[in-house]
Amino acid sequence: MRFNFLGLRRLLLLVGSICLLFLSTPAFAAERVVLKYGIFRESLSVEEISTFAQTGELSRSLRVNLALARQDPKAIRQYLTRPVKVNPVFLDRVLNSQIGNIILDQISQVISTPSQRANWQALRAALVLSANQDGQVSLIEIIKNYPKNEVEVDGGRLQGAYLQLRRLQTNLQDLFGL
Repeated sequence: MRFNFLGLRRLLLLVGSICLLFLSTPAFAAERVVLKYGIFRESLSVEEISTFAQTGELSRSLRVNLALARQDPKAIRQYLTRPVKVNPVFLDRVLNSQIGNIILDQISQVISTPSQRANWQALRAALVLSANQDGQVSLIEIIKNYPKNEVEVDGGRLQGAYLQLRRLQTNLQDLFGL
C-alpha cells in the first residue's frame, strides 16, 4: 500500500511539473514580424528580430530594410531592448483602467495585429506576460510574447512606443508610490 502511495505522489508531482512548464511558456506567441517603414513592408521571423536585439547582428533583409528606411540600427536596437521596470500586478491593474486604455491605444498604433482587431487585448496580454517573466518590459519582449502568429511593427514609431512604456512606468510609480 505504501508503495502505491509513493508512486501516486511521484506521478502527481510529475504531472504538476509538466503543467507548470506549459503554463509558464506562451502557447501562442508571435512567429513572424511584419516590419513597416512607410510604404515598405517586410515579413521577418521573430528569431531574426530577437537576434538583432540581443547581439546587434543584422540579417541581410533587416539591413536592407533599415537602410531603405534610413534608420539607425543602433537606435532601433536600443528602443527594442531598453527595459522598463514594472510590477506585474500593478501593471495589470493600470492596463484595465482609463489610463491603461490610453497607453494601450498609443502603443497599439506601433505594435498591432495584422487585422487591426483585438489590438488592446493582444497587447495587454503581451505586456503582462513580459512583466511576469522578470518584472520589466521591453519592446522586444512584447513582440516575442505577442499572442498571435504574426505581429505588425511600425519601425518608424518605435521610439514613441518606448516613450509610452516609460510613461506607463511613471504612471505606475505615481499611482502606487512604487
